[in-house]
Amino acid sequence: MAVYTDESELLTTGIVSIEGDEVAILDENNFLNSFLDNIAATLAVTGDDVLRRICNMIAHKAASKYGIYPASVQGLYTAMGKGEAKGFTLPALNIRTMTYETARMVFRCANETNASAFIFEIAISEIIYSRQRPMEYSSIILLAAIKEKYRGPVFFQGDHFQIKPAHYSKGLETGLKPIRDLIAEAINAGYYNIDIDSSTLVDLSCHSVEEQQKANFEICAYLTKFIRSIEPQDISISIGGEIGEVGAHNSNENELNAFMQGYLRNIGSLMGISKLSIQTGTTHGGIMLTDGTIAKVKLDFDTLSNLSQLAREKYALAGCVQHGASTLPNEAFHNFPEVGCAEIHLATQFQNIVFDYMPLALKEKIYSWLHDNCTAIRRIDETNDQFIYRTRKFALGVFKNEICLLSSDTRHRIAKVLKNEFDFLFEQLNIKNTRSLVEEYIDTTFISKTRNDFNRQECDLAAFEGVE
Repeated sequence: MAVYTDESELLTTGIVSIEGDEVAILDENNFLNSFLDNIAATLAVTGDDVLRRICNMIAHKAASKYGIYPASVQGLYTAMGKGEAKGFTLPALNIRTMTYETARMVFRCANETNASAFIFEIAISEIIYSRQRPMEYSSIILLAAIKEKYRGPVFFQGDHFQIKPAHYSKGLETGLKPIRDLIAEAINAGYYNIDIDSSTLVDLSCHSVEEQQKANFEICAYLTKFIRSIEPQDISISIGGEIGEVGAHNSNENELNAFMQGYLRNIGSLMGISKLSIQTGTTHGGIMLTDGTIAKVKLDFDTLSNLSQLAREKYALAGCVQHGASTLPNEAFHNFPEVGCAEIHLATQFQNIVFDYMPLALKEKIYSWLHDNCTAIRRIDETNDQFIYRTRKFALGVFKNEICLLSSDTRHRIAKVLKNEFDFLFEQLNIKNTRSLVEEYIDTTFISKTRNDFNRQECDLAAFEGVE
């Protein structure tokens, strides 16, 4: 892979040209071979804003020429809520590093298994520490789709678009401006699926369940109205809500009913959420024990099953969403489609694979950086291995260039292991042969972007520091 240094170098290759709002592919053979790789690498490492915007424009415009387009999963989730589509669980994949190679393996697996029911997502915290803005993330994944000759809709999702209690205390217009700005940036980047996480506002000290959930459902409704006011014409963005913070007590029927009834009163006639995240006993990233092994997760599948059924039958949602499942034992994954789980969020295992096969010299360099820069968040009772395992994700952005530009042999070795992981997940979550369902329920809506769409100012992420 080569990295372009500026706009002039890229545009004098004779492979593409840009006139106004349009991108023309002049040399398709070279475009599909080295040029795609080079654009992806450039996007990941360049500090040149002009060059980055040009690369984003090329990625999105070229994808549309090949029949690849960002889409909302709303139609499929509506069908799941009606019982017309069932028996599978959509994996929502958070890619924190080596995004291009990882996405290529997802699309390769999808082509081999005739699958389309999967989501690429990124959380606020990941945007910050992995240094991947929404547009960069969607662009690199679209480039991967082109490279692997994938065709059709690609689902991008803003994961855990979280409300900090400190923001909420400042009032709706002032306090929630950062999250509104980030939502707008994500939608502009093709994220037609947004998960609102206002469960941080749940107050368990209140006497009634409705009072506990009140701020949660009111803010979720407020942001639903905002999303509906800015969503592109002919696109119904799929919105998710959340009633239980991951790592807290398990969710129950009373909480789900209190949230949904309050939420529906607040949104009136607007289209509401399509799914609901709950807590069933997991934690983000898993927990390393003092002996270096990962603690076994005690996930309550009965809760997941009962609340998913309630969500579908009473509120016509696709079902419930499972967070923090990456480090579950392999024998657990087949349970998710069996209990009617709509969506499962996966991240840490893909990151772990990259670290497992990373050159030792780079790994040691990263771990040294952690000791120099992350000791302030080290827990008193943590072993060295526990500290590194919990915090190493925070180094991914700092060492982004070095990871992206690993040798071809190393990247291919990591990609092969990732491919095996996706083969396993696609089978266990039963999303093989879902292409026909996606084609039936997902509208083919191409959003034509202008050059100005790639020049929009990015929101200030400083307000989200400390978001998990």
